[in-house]
Amino acid sequence: MSFTGKYELQSQENFEPFMKALGLPDDQIQKGKDIKSISEIVQNGKKFKVTVTTGSKVLTNEFTIGEECEMEMLTGEKVKAIVQMEGDNRLVANLKGLKSVTELNGDIITHIMTMGDLTYKRISKRI
Repeated sequence: MSFTGKYELQSQENFEPFMKALGLPDDQIQKGKDIKSISEIVQNGKKFKVTVTTGSKVLTNEFTIGEECEMEMLTGEKVKAIVQMEGDNRLVANLKGLKSVTELNGDIITHIMTMGDLTYKRISKRI
């Protein structure tokens, strides 16, 4: 199953408490909470490029399944991570105490991030 495509945010849960726990400033949280971000994924075999555009903020990360890479977090901090694929439709990464699971089902991507006992869930649809 290919992840390649553009996806628009449809809904999200726990955005504000999760972003606060990550250390994002309140003004950025308020600006970002109502914006329908667009995620563009390009998959070429085991190589991925993920670009998330939220208003004027653009975050791009590139990685190869199973290889260590440097990823930029929402706070701008760069951390080392290894992204694994489970089955043919789920990407799992652990970044500095944060677990990220991205699952593709048809035209819907569910992205769940967990840090401690806080969970942030976003659902995006292919456009």
